[in-house]
Amino acid sequence: MFTKKKIHFEISERKVLLHIFDAFFVLITLYILSQISNFQYFKFSIENYYWEVVLISYIFIFGSIFEMYNLQVASNQVQTTKSTVFTATTTVFVYLLTPVLSPELPKNRIAIVIFYFAILFALLSWRYLYFYFLASHRFVQNVVLICDKSQVEELVLGLENVDPHYKIIGYVNSDSVCEKEIDFHYVKEIKKEKLRSFVVSNDIAEIVIASQNTDGITAELYQQLLHLLESGNVIREYTQVYESKTQRIPVQYIARDFYRFFPFSRSNNNRLYLLLVRFIELIFSCLGLLICFVIIPFLYIGNLIGNKGSLFYTQERIGKNGIPFKIYKFRTMVENSEANGATFATSNDKRITPLGKFMRKARIDELPQFFNVLIGDMAVIGPRPERPFFVDEIAKIMPFYETRHVVKPGLTGWAQVNYSYGESIEESLIKLQYDLYYIKHRSVFLDLSITFKTITTIVFYRGQ
Repeated sequence: MFTKKKIHFEISERKVLLHIFDAFFVLITLYILSQISNFQYFKFSIENYYWEVVLISYIFIFGSIFEMYNLQVASNQVQTTKSTVFTATTTVFVYLLTPVLSPELPKNRIAIVIFYFAILFALLSWRYLYFYFLASHRFVQNVVLICDKSQVEELVLGLENVDPHYKIIGYVNSDSVCEKEIDFHYVKEIKKEKLRSFVVSNDIAEIVIASQNTDGITAELYQQLLHLLESGNVIREYTQVYESKTQRIPVQYIARDFYRFFPFSRSNNNRLYLLLVRFIELIFSCLGLLICFVIIPFLYIGNLIGNKGSLFYTQERIGKNGIPFKIYKFRTMVENSEANGATFATSNDKRITPLGKFMRKARIDELPQFFNVLIGDMAVIGPRPERPFFVDEIAKIMPFYETRHVVKPGLTGWAQVNYSYGESIEESLIKLQYDLYYIKHRSVFLDLSITFKTITTIVFYRGQ
């Protein structure tokens, strides 16, 4: 028999819902307002259909920048309010400044105030509904994990830290050698012979198999899994779940069957995509270098006072196909900062000067790298280039590390917008997972996502 399942929305489904109902609530509010009052600024008509399209596009763009579609933000009432106010304010401001694409400014300025608060009210109303209903525990997805007992804590935390609605409530020990019972947090061990009854009685939505030891999946357990599959229960492999939830490649769980995990994106060899990207990079490079030339006099004065040394800094980095190149930056550390040898930069590094800290936070120190983009050593988006010393050291102990060199390094990347600076080998592993995910899923949409997240990093002053 097929079991009745609780409602649960996947991460992608929740983001789609947020987008759809943002648009719906805004448009329905403005429509009702135009019908019940003498609101003349925004009128619905077939001739001016693009007014609605532009307005919703602005909401989506600025909503992405101000993290309205970040599920962690959407599940926090305070952060939701802040991001919604920022989005509504910026959207209305930009919308008013584009009269070619939006209605003409009204003579009665009170209409602008009404327009702003109507959009803010619509967005906040929907976001509070989402917070109190769709982000609540009633939509939790209960999961059973099949793995070796030594893996339980790492596997559970790896998933639940990303999606708080994804709850692993039990596990089956697939280690055929050790049968010692352990408990981790609220995760209880389930006897192999009782798996089917546990799934039925606890409304399990998904069974995740993370065992690399097939000896632990006995004939009896295999039969239970087969019956559960035939009953409509979802059974997935852990690395698939990990990749979809975290948007990282779980290199620590990949063995000799690595080829299954690296069907690299076709965009890496798509000439049309690469030509489009290169054209956009040239435009960005010219704009970036123009900004760089404008602010150099101010940075030069600040550097004389606060840095006391050369303004520019060059360093050897590893580029595409492992070829070294010289990277250009504004100097942010004291001179001779590595007199005792190369070390990772840390979040509170004492070698960073006060002016350098400001430049790092605002990402100003990266501006000279647009010259590297212009001459083709780097891309705007890609894995951050690392120094030869660290590449050699990390590659010795971390499989697949040099795989990140199959594409050009970038000014910003999937790892940079999702994770902080790698201050250790362990953190470099996490960044590698993000880099490999980008290489595997590289596309225009992922590039746009990174672009918006980078703008968010700059706007909220989150650089390091």
